[in-house]
Amino acid sequence: MLRESERAPGLLVGEGVELPERIELGANVVLHPDTELGEDVRLGDGCVVGRPPLLARRSTASREHAGPAVLAGGVSVGAGSLVVAGARIGAGSVVGDQAHVRERAVIGADSVVGRGVSVDNDVRVGDRVKLQTGAYITAWSVIEDDVFVAPCVTLTNDQTVGRRRRGEPLRGAVLRRASRVGGGAVLLPGVEIGEEAFVAAGAVVTRDVPPRTLVMGTPARIVREIAEEELLP
Repeated sequence: MLRESERAPGLLVGEGVELPERIELGANVVLHPDTELGEDVRLGDGCVVGRPPLLARRSTASREHAGPAVLAGGVSVGAGSLVVAGARIGAGSVVGDQAHVRERAVIGADSVVGRGVSVDNDVRVGDRVKLQTGAYITAWSVIEDDVFVAPCVTLTNDQTVGRRRRGEPLRGAVLRRASRVGGGAVLLPGVEIGEEAFVAAGAVVTRDVPPRTLVMGTPARIVREIAEEELLP
């Protein structure tokens, strides 16, 4: 059940939700039952936090209770965004306008989920990660600390494109620490992008990319090694 609250115009709050003293609330925010909010959280107009997952009848995703949505201290959620029950957003992170973070996804501290980004279920994102506008992070992907994902990047997890045999697992991509993926690149299921590797814009990555290498093209091929001066400290 949701009840109206006088803390902000149009605010609806579910059972078990406690609003911190220091919180910034836009209009028409919806907080579903048991949502956990840290101090200094900012919630934009029309965002929804803690809604139960919405699954198709034939979906193979887990139907176990995902637990509450958790927004740590200093998190900002933009207008029109949805953070599903069971998602966890780390301290100081930003979820941009119209973004979607699904159940059991974990976003680390000080990361950015850009406008219109979709973070699917069971994704793990580290600290200080930047997911830019319109990127799609498919289920079961792992993104380590300090990774940069440019606009409109697509990660995939089903080699059969919807025709998997029963019980065959999905395999998301793995992006190792400080790797970079350029705009519009496509990563095929299960590929690993090595530490400090760089995938050029528009590349289609069909196999693992070694650490500290630049790849480009369709399919992506190694062009050169990453110079020392380009590496993060």
